[in-house]
Amino acid sequence: MQGSYLEYAYSVIYSRALPDARDGLKPVQRRILYQMAEMGLRPDRGHVKSARVVGEVMGKLHPHGDTAIYDALVRLAQHWALRVPLIDGHGNFGSLDDGPAAARYTEARLAAPALSLTADLEEDVVDFVPNYDGQFQQPSVLPAAYPNLLVNGASGIAVGMATNMAPHNLSEVVAAATHLLEHPEATTAELMEFVPGPDFPSGGILVGLDGVRDAYETGRGAFKLRGKVSVEQIAPRRTGIVITELPYMVGPERVIEKLKDAVQSKKLQGISDVADLTDRNNGLRLVIGIKTGFDPHAVLELLYKLTPLEDSFSINNVALVDGQPRTLGLKELLRVYIDHRLAVVTRRSRFRLARRRERLHLVQGLLVAILDIDEVIQVIRSSDTSEQARGRLCTVFDLDEVQAEYILELRLRRLTKFSRIELEQERDALLAEIAQLEELLGSDVLLRKQVALELDATAEKHATPRRTLLMNGKPAAPRPRKGEPDLQIADGPTTIALSTTGRAVRVELQEGQQLVAPARRSKHDALLTTVDATIRGEAGAITSKGRLVRFSPVDLPSVPANSVQLGVGVKLHDYIGLTDRSERIVGLLRLDDDTPVALGTSQGVVKRIVPSALPPKPELEIIALKPGDGLVGAATAPDDAELVFVTSDAQLLRFAASSVRPQGAPAGGMAGVKLAAKAEAIFFGAAVGDETVVVTVSGSSAAIPGMDTGRAKITDFSEFPAKGRATGGVRAHSLLKGEDRLTLAWVGPDPARAVDATGTVRKLPETLARRDASGQPLEAPVGSIGRTLR
Repeated sequence: MQGSYLEYAYSVIYSRALPDARDGLKPVQRRILYQMAEMGLRPDRGHVKSARVVGEVMGKLHPHGDTAIYDALVRLAQHWALRVPLIDGHGNFGSLDDGPAAARYTEARLAAPALSLTADLEEDVVDFVPNYDGQFQQPSVLPAAYPNLLVNGASGIAVGMATNMAPHNLSEVVAAATHLLEHPEATTAELMEFVPGPDFPSGGILVGLDGVRDAYETGRGAFKLRGKVSVEQIAPRRTGIVITELPYMVGPERVIEKLKDAVQSKKLQGISDVADLTDRNNGLRLVIGIKTGFDPHAVLELLYKLTPLEDSFSINNVALVDGQPRTLGLKELLRVYIDHRLAVVTRRSRFRLARRRERLHLVQGLLVAILDIDEVIQVIRSSDTSEQARGRLCTVFDLDEVQAEYILELRLRRLTKFSRIELEQERDALLAEIAQLEELLGSDVLLRKQVALELDATAEKHATPRRTLLMNGKPAAPRPRKGEPDLQIADGPTTIALSTTGRAVRVELQEGQQLVAPARRSKHDALLTTVDATIRGEAGAITSKGRLVRFSPVDLPSVPANSVQLGVGVKLHDYIGLTDRSERIVGLLRLDDDTPVALGTSQGVVKRIVPSALPPKPELEIIALKPGDGLVGAATAPDDAELVFVTSDAQLLRFAASSVRPQGAPAGGMAGVKLAAKAEAIFFGAAVGDETVVVTVSGSSAAIPGMDTGRAKITDFSEFPAKGRATGGVRAHSLLKGEDRLTLAWVGPDPARAVDATGTVRKLPETLARRDASGQPLEAPVGSIGRTLR
C-alpha cells in the first residue's frame, strides 16, 4: 500500500497537477499545444472541431479521458481565466457562471501567443521523450519565448500539496526578466519596481500590497481583490452602484445570489433592486439600485463584507524544478525561466551552427565541381556505377563522400554561370552567419543580450495594458457582531444649486463658505438660483405653469463647496417627476421661510407669496394663471428689493417690491408691467444691491432658434429709472434693421455668465453700454444667462 500510494502521489504531482516552472504548463496543457502545432492549427488558418483536437491528443499523447483534455483546452481559451489566452476558441466556451458547450459543438485553433511557446521545436531546443506507449515523441518542456507561468498563473491540487499562482502583466514580467538578465544579483525589491503586483484578466482593484510583497519574497502571501465600482445617477431620482469589474474568477450571478441572501436575512439594507446588464459589446455591467435616503458609499462597504465583491486571493507558488516541487519567490521564478531560455537559445544556436557548417561544406564542394564541370561530367560518364563515380570524384577533386554524393544528385540546370554567383553569395552569407553564431556561443554577455532582445520582441507583439489597479490600502474591516450600521444619509444643512440649463446639485456649505466654481470653466455653470435646505428635508420647485412641487434633495449629486460643478448635476425636471416637457422650472424656494417670493408671468402679472404660509401639499397651484399665460421668473423679494420686468419689445420696468402685497395661493396676482400689443415679458426677477447689471440680447423672430447669434449688451442697472407698478417702463435696447424683438434678457449681480443650449460657456461683451444702445454681435448663439459661482 505504501509503495502504491507513493507511486500514485508522484504521478499526480509530476504528471498532472503541478506546472513546470520553465514553461508554466501542466503535461496536458503542453500536449494540447504541441499537438495543435503539429496539426498546423495556426492563427492564420481555419478553426477545427475541438473534438478532433481532443481525439488527437488522447490517441497520441495523453493517457486519460477526453473530459480532462477538453476541460484543459477550454481553460486555455477563456479570456477571463488566462491573462494571455493560448487558444482561439470559436463557439460557446462558457462563462464565469456557465460551463462550455460539448467538444463536438466548439472549434479551436492556436492563438498567436501560443506560437511563441512552441516556436523552434524543430531545432533541437528541448529534449523529446516517448509518449505513454512509446510510439510517438513529445517535448518534455516547451521553449516558451516568454515567462508563461508568471503571465498566466496556475492552480492545481496534488497529493499533499497545491499551487495557486496569480497572473501578471506580460510587459512588466518581461521587463523584470530583462533586468535580471543584465543584473543577476538584483533583489526582489528591485524586481518589484518592474512587477509591482499581479494583473488579473478580469481587472479589479488589488488592496494591500504587503501580501504581494510576502508572496514575491517567500512564495506565499495573501491579499484582497475588489471589483471596480462607481456610484452613479441611474435615474433622475435614483442613485445606484454600478459594477464594471469583479474579482478574479467571480461571476455576476454569484454576487447577485449572495446579495439577495444578505437582503433576505436582513443583514443588508438600502438595496431596492439589482440588474445584470452585461452583454458582449459593453462587457460587465451590474447595477444595484439604492433606496432613497441611503448612503451608497455606506451600502458599498457592506457589499464588500457580505458579497464576493471583495474576495481574497492566496498565492502559493509551487512549481516543478528539475522534477521536484518547490516553493518559489519572484526572483527564483524568473531565474528558473531565464536559465531555461538561455539553454534554449544555446541549443538552438548550436543546431543552427551545425546546419550552416553542413551547408557550407556542400556549397564548397559544389564550387569545386563547377570550376571544372567538364572534367566532372567526364569522370561520371566514364564510371560504370554510382559507387565508382563517387570514389573517382573523391580522388580526382579531393572531396569527401558527402560532397561527392551531393554532386552526383545535382541537377543539370544548376550548372550555369548564375548558379556559381549564387553559390559564392551563399558561401559568404554562411561564413558570416557561422561567425556570428560562434561569437554568440562563445560569449555569455551576447547570449544574455540575445535572450533579452527576443523577450522584448515577444512583449511588444503580445503585451496589453495593465488591467488591475493596485492600492496600498486596507480591505474592508470585519463586520461588527453587535449593532447594525446606519446606512442612511445623515441629515444636515445643505444648499441646492440650480443652473440655467436645469441641472441641480447639493452643496454642503460650512459656516461662512461661499459657492466657488472650479478654476477651469465647465459646462452648465451659469447659476439660476440657490436655496438653503436640509439633506433629508424638503424644498420647493416653482414651475412655469404656476405650480409648486415639493421634493427632497437627499438623492441629488453632492459636490464640494470649494469647487462646484453644476455639470455633474441631474436634470431637476426629471428628478421631481415632471411629465410635460414644456413645463420649466423657473425658481426654487425654502418652504419654512417667512421672506416673500415674487412671481412674474409672461402677460405682465406679478404676485408675492409667503412660503411658510402655503398648505403642506406635495403639489399645489400657487398662482391662478390666465389661458396662455405662464411664469417667466421667481425670486426672493423682501420689501426693500426691487422687482424687474423685461419685455420682448425692449422695455424694462423696475418698481418697489413693497408695492405688491403678499397674497394666498389661489390668488391670480396683480398688474405688474403694461405690455404693448403682441409684446410679452421675457424676464422677471428681483434686484438687490448696487452691483447689478442688465444683459439684453436682440434678434429676429423669423430666425431659426439657435441659429441667429444676435447682438448683446450689458448695462448698469442704475441707468434705468424706477417707475410705478403697472406702467410701461423705459427702453432697454435699440433694435437695428432686421431685429424685431429681444430674444433674451437677464438682470442680476455682476458678472453675468452666458451658456448655449448644451451648457457651453459663451462670451458676452466686456464693456458696459448705454441703456438704449444696440449692443455688439455675439460670436455664438446664447441659450440662457445666469450669475457666476463666487
